[in-house]
Amino acid sequence: MRRRQFLTFGAQLCAATIATLGSYGWIARSAATTPNPKRLIVLFLRGGIDGLNVVVPYGDSDYYQARPAIAIPRPQQEGGAIKLDQHFGLHPSLNSLLPLWNQGSLAFVHACGSPDPTRSHFEAQHYMEVGTPGNKRTPDGWMNRLLGLLPGQNPVDAVSVGQSISAILSGSQPVSNISLGRNASRQMPIDRDQVRATFDRLYANNDPLSVAYQEGRSARDQLIRELEAEMVAANNGAPLPAGLAGNAQQLATLVVRDPQIRLAFLDVGGWDTHVNQGSSRGLMANRLERLGEGLVALVDRLGSVYSNTTIVVMSEFGRTVRENGNGGTDHGRGNVLWVLGGSVRGGRVYGSWPGLSDSELYEGRDLAVTTDFRDVISPILTSQFGLTASQLGQVFPGYRPTGNFSEIV
Repeated sequence: MRRRQFLTFGAQLCAATIATLGSYGWIARSAATTPNPKRLIVLFLRGGIDGLNVVVPYGDSDYYQARPAIAIPRPQQEGGAIKLDQHFGLHPSLNSLLPLWNQGSLAFVHACGSPDPTRSHFEAQHYMEVGTPGNKRTPDGWMNRLLGLLPGQNPVDAVSVGQSISAILSGSQPVSNISLGRNASRQMPIDRDQVRATFDRLYANNDPLSVAYQEGRSARDQLIRELEAEMVAANNGAPLPAGLAGNAQQLATLVVRDPQIRLAFLDVGGWDTHVNQGSSRGLMANRLERLGEGLVALVDRLGSVYSNTTIVVMSEFGRTVRENGNGGTDHGRGNVLWVLGGSVRGGRVYGSWPGLSDSELYEGRDLAVTTDFRDVISPILTSQFGLTASQLGQVFPGYRPTGNFSEIV
């Protein structure tokens, strides 16, 4: 964190002392001495990550029929999934997470998501952040409401990483907003290679062939611009995964040094893979590798604090079961929710798997949602912070649990 950023951040804090932290510059260190507090860190993957290629249902033959080009091969095959159990495997680019799985502190919940059927990035993200799917009028985020139930009311109790406070932490409770690192550069939507320039010159006249080329080129460019604009918008200002490891290390350093921090939120974009998604290699594989490295960096830097921390990784929705004609996937429904932490009963894929046969797909195209994301988060809040049923009702108003995931923590 730069000194100017610290001054902005530090002005919000009460009763804090200043500590120097090596190459990470200045941080705020609370004077509080609460021993071993419980923490919750939420990482939001903006854009709708393809959970079917994250935790791969290699035991479901319909998966391979629906994805002839982008499916992850079965375990033991070249570029194959890492076997988790007899039905599911992990994308090979996430092999850095395997030690956490083997030690039992990483779990997945498949076919998980929001009960609201929207395929709009913005609506779906908003619903999952405010915790009231289908209700656009909820004024605050569920993490902000959670903060109001925890002891103490200092701005440092909750940290939102990014250019502004995300909806999940917005509300009446005081929250600190910090910016770590820089946004990763975004790819430009314009193709400028020499071959294309040559064709532009060759078909620059008004003859029918040139006109046909020019019209086709214009239509293609428009489509690419629209897709690129949607992908950038879907990120909602979140950086791409390239810088996650550095940001995660800095955030973990703040959490370790300041026992007052109970809640933290950060997000990563780049998961709206309509085009050229790839399989074991390619765009998504590269970003998954950075995501895995970022999570490992977060856990490593937390050190002993990890034993009292729960990390939830979530996304607004999954992707279509069938690949599209552009080598990608479109907006879907069911997805994978990740849970990491010292108290997590990991090494398992939780949830009710509905299958990928046509008769089981939502609207004939998507993995069905069989687990409400709040069913998973609720027992985490009970375990981490001792919330009662009444308090859970304040965090997720109007919600009644439909599944029991108390065994996950």
